Formats: sequence, structure tokens, C-alpha cells
Amino acid sequence: MEDSSHPTVASKACAPPAEPRQSKVRKVLRILLIVLVILPVLVLIGLWSALAIHFSNLPSQGFRTALAWVFVLGFGTAFAFINNRRRTALYLMAAFGIVLALWLMKLPSHDRDWDPFVAVLPSATIAGDLVTVRNIRNFEYRTAEDFTPRYYDKIFDLREIRTVDFIMAYWGPGEAITHTMLSFGFNGGEYLTVSVEIRPERGEPYTALGGLFKKYELIHILGDERDLIRLRTNFRNERVYLYPTRSPPEDVRTLFLDIIGRINEIAANPEFYNTLAQNCFTSLAPSIRKIRPPRPFDIRLLLNGYIDRMGYENGWIDSDDSFEVTRKRHHINQYVEGKPYAPNFSQLIRPHLANR
Repeated sequence: MEDSSHPTVASKACAPPAEPRQSKVRKVLRILLIVLVILPVLVLIGLWSALAIHFSNLPSQGFRTALAWVFVLGFGTAFAFINNRRRTALYLMAAFGIVLALWLMKLPSHDRDWDPFVAVLPSATIAGDLVTVRNIRNFEYRTAEDFTPRYYDKIFDLREIRTVDFIMAYWGPGEAITHTMLSFGFNGGEYLTVSVEIRPERGEPYTALGGLFKKYELIHILGDERDLIRLRTNFRNERVYLYPTRSPPEDVRTLFLDIIGRINEIAANPEFYNTLAQNCFTSLAPSIRKIRPPRPFDIRLLLNGYIDRMGYENGWIDSDDSFEVTRKRHHINQYVEGKPYAPNFSQLIRPHLANR
């Protein structure tokens, strides 16, 4: 009798051949490539394209939003129900190419119906040591939203420039993000403040995502401290810190002229604001690096709510006390609380710097 416990030669011949180990490895690697690389890239491309459409300059916000959803849902459905996913991916790349081309063709402009806060661009001319600054903002506020727009021109003598103060204004409860400004001090107690901001159109709300997709133009506002700082301390009730810096007058002059150069560049050729690369601090950073040695990348350059600690650590902020004591002393709201209309505002916010 034949022993059935042992396979016959015929049964061995009929068995399917074992899959080579090398083929199994290639299959696993292909799956990993699809899951870890191709699919995330396609998802990012689809998400970027949808956001670029949503924040584009196509007519009607409702139409842009609907078109963005059509883009996302259309490709999601295609990948779910069309077997030929390679062809679907090629279609997605082609659509992405069209959206990218249109995004690259979107150009900044000075000709829009601007929000009153940013309606007027500053500029300056330089003649030797004299800098004539035009359109210095000096609004007269009754509330944060009720104001009379005012601008003036002024000639500054570079031989009289002495100090630059670093300003941080926290508009929300968190500490990670703040608005930064610089204020230049001249002999005689005169100050000129620069604030890099978005330039929205009238009624246009701010979104950080929109700032990544060419939603807003960029503006460097030159203003009186009674406008740019007082607005934040006394009318918007933001937490504001003003730090003196260890910058000799020749460095302050270099910094001031570099910023004036950028202001004139933007007046001649509009630029887009960018939430990361061209914001209130990163726009000023290249000018600051002209007087401070470059340092390795620090995440606080993006989470700029902690930039004062970085400035303290690298010695730019002028203080011999601990950071905690320094920060408490330079929290200037305490010096002007209940004094929104004081004429000597710049002196009130510097009682601890009276000997400067």
C-alpha cells in the first residue's frame, strides 16, 4: 500500500513554485514607497493646490472655496474608484502644474482698496546726513477702531541718531507669537518707529494660512510712537515690551539706512507678505544681521514670542539683570495705563531709561 503521508513525485511537480525571497522584498519596498512617500506627496500636493485655489484672486470667495472642495473631493474620489491609479496620479500632477503656474503668475500690487490703517506707503530720500521721511503715520485715536488718519513728513539728521529699541506686542493670551517693531531714537527725545505688517484690503480679515499663499501685500509702516506703540498699549490693550539694545550709534545708523532702503524698494516694487519668510520679524532680520553677527538657526526666529529671551542671551538687549527682572521692568503698559492722551508718551514709556 502506498504511504499517503509522503508527497509523491507527481504532487511535487504540481505544487506552485515558491516565491523568491528577493521578489518578496521588492514587493514590501514598493508598498513602503507608496505608503510613506508617494501617498503623502500626493496628499500634500492636493492640499496645497486646494489652499492655493481658496486664497487665489479668482472672483468671489464662495466660488474659490467651492472650486477648492471640488479639487480635493474630485481627486479623492478618483483614487478611490479608478483602478488605474498611476494615470490618476499623472492627472493630479498636471492639475497641480496648472494651479502652480497660476499661483506663480499672481503678482503683488499697490493699486487696491486698502484698509485705512495701511492705505499710505512711506518713502524717504537721502541727501548726505539728512533723511527726509514722507508719510509718517500719526493717527489720532478715540478707540482702536475710531480714529482720524494723519501723516506728516520730517527731516532726520543721521548725525543725531543714537539708539534703537526692540518692541514686542502680544495681542493674544499665548506667548509663542508676538508682533515686533523697532524704534529709532534721536537727540532731543525724538523717535521714529518701524512696523512690518500685512497690507489687507478694506474689510479683509487676516489668516496665517492666507499669508502663505500670497493673500496680502507687505508694508513697512513708519510711525510716531504715539501711534504705533500707544495703539497697542492703550487702545488694543496688548501686552507691550520695549527693550533698549546694545547698539552703538554707528550701528544704529547702518540699521536705519538699511531699513529705509527696504522701504523705498517696496514703494517702487510691491512685495507679498509671507507668514514665515516675510513677517514682522523675519522681514527685519536681514537688516539686523547687518549689525549683529549671524547665528545658527533658532526656532525662536519663527516662534518670535520668545525672541526677547534670545536677544537677552546673545547680549543684544541691554541689561545686566536676570531675564525675568529685565522683562518685568520693560513691560511698558504699567507706565502709561490710564494715560492714553499724554503728550510726552515716549518719555512716559521710558522712566527706567531716563539717563539714556
